[in-house]
Amino acid sequence: MVITRVADRHWHALDDDRVVGRGYAEHRPDGRLFVCVDAWREATFDRLAEAMVAELPEPLYTVVDEADVELTACWQRAGFTIRRREWEYAVPTDPRTTGLEETLPPSGVTIVPAGQADEGLLRAVDRAIRDEVEATVGWQSMPAEVIPRPEGDTIIDPSKYAVAATPDRYLGLIRVVTVNRPRIGLLAVRTVERRRGIARALLAHALGTLHRAGFAEASAEVQELNHAASALFEGIGARPMNSNLELVR
Repeated sequence: MVITRVADRHWHALDDDRVVGRGYAEHRPDGRLFVCVDAWREATFDRLAEAMVAELPEPLYTVVDEADVELTACWQRAGFTIRRREWEYAVPTDPRTTGLEETLPPSGVTIVPAGQADEGLLRAVDRAIRDEVEATVGWQSMPAEVIPRPEGDTIIDPSKYAVAATPDRYLGLIRVVTVNRPRIGLLAVRTVERRRGIARALLAHALGTLHRAGFAEASAEVQELNHAASALFEGIGARPMNSNLELVR
């Protein structure tokens, strides 16, 4: 077997000139370098991983399905350790199940439906929330990410966001994207506005909208150590379906 670096961050494992495995590396928007290996045999995986970690700068990261114990073991043999766990929840939308049918935002706050938010105010609250997270636990601790456009704008499609608003500014937001089934990609509130029920009101609005559109469930990812988010989703009947592990070397 021969391991060949065929591009800046792309490796091939060759056996009698046949490609039997591939390795990749890419920078995420937060600057971290993530790696992956696609190989059928463990020996091929090990050779590719060995070549990649020898040539790439650390720290290196990867993500695996926790149920895939063989793949996790492969990365651990390559010197990676578990950094964090992220749960995927199945979230019911029926307000009779969630208990959110009478949930309203606090006094003076209104919910602006998706597609109706002011883009300037939306970008301002998104930037403010990201700065607050980065100043504390770091944005890389968040399970969800949006690839920024070249000018650094992280609001790719404003029509996907509903917001909690006062007359002059936005206090929080929720992003829902539907491909096969709806996915709650982000739910966040400004630090000084937390513990007022704003996140719960945003969730009630988004799930109610999905229920009226005919969707019985949505999905959401929650970092294991984000106990407040776990409590919020589990309190409305969300069920953990599986988990991903982020590993680091």
